[in-house]
Amino acid sequence: MDTLSTAFGDQIKRALKVSKVPTVVNENNVYQEGDPNILSIIDEMVESLILPGSGLDGYENLEDLLQKANSGKACLLLVEHYSNMDLSIVSLFARKAGGRDKDINDALVAIGGIKLNEDNPMVAAFTGAYTKLVIYPSRSIQELDPEKDKEEITRANAINHAAMKALIRCKYKGKLVLVFPSGTRYRPWEPDSKKGVREIDSYIRSFEYMCFVTINGEILHVQKTDMLNDAVSKDIVRVTVSPVVNCKEFRDKVLSQVCNEEDKKQAVADAIMDVLEKMHVTAETERLKLFSDNKI
Repeated sequence: MDTLSTAFGDQIKRALKVSKVPTVVNENNVYQEGDPNILSIIDEMVESLILPGSGLDGYENLEDLLQKANSGKACLLLVEHYSNMDLSIVSLFARKAGGRDKDINDALVAIGGIKLNEDNPMVAAFTGAYTKLVIYPSRSIQELDPEKDKEEITRANAINHAAMKALIRCKYKGKLVLVFPSGTRYRPWEPDSKKGVREIDSYIRSFEYMCFVTINGEILHVQKTDMLNDAVSKDIVRVTVSPVVNCKEFRDKVLSQVCNEEDKKQAVADAIMDVLEKMHVTAETERLKLFSDNKI
């Protein structure tokens, strides 16, 4: 099976050549505008891997959420995370589905961890296709030594403070803030990587409306090494967008069923992942039918 580097060497070189993505993040560059030059390269890659029958279900729900965002409401997209092409898939399918390419592209703002910028220049170049808000994940901060890593902890706090201010500016300006509630890609050899992170609760508390988004079918398969060695394959890929959900009502319902001694933040995160998993299972049944319909 081909890897990302063997299948798309030319695209990788082109993206690196035009990339202007900062490979060191600080409090002054946490909000990063997407680069249309790289976007066209990534679109080309995704298009070459998806099979007939691929597309988006529930565009009317996405349109409903976008209308709410344009009316000044704070809106979230909560997306499953299986590979580093998930954002690329959701972005492309959403832009193609309703004929509002620029509207959708301008609205999407993805929350991304600092490693996307700093760990690998190629990953940084590819993520530069999309407008994103960079954060220093709490799990990474927790791994730092309070004494030995004082300078890095100070940098992390400065980045997150700036990101929070930028997020507040985005929330009421017609943006759809895209978050992966698992905080990381699902790795089959690490079951906990599919568990929702507690921090997602703070997003639910501070936003008004949301849609759940599932991705069925895989064109990039995570490996134990780095992204360049992730395996690629062709597949039918379906993105499913749920009806719009009121964030407060969802959270209140979850908490009404939680005992006092339970971790309330984790309960909300678990409930989110449960909704995504149920949607995924339902969508997978429908997706598999497409293989026989398309005689694949």
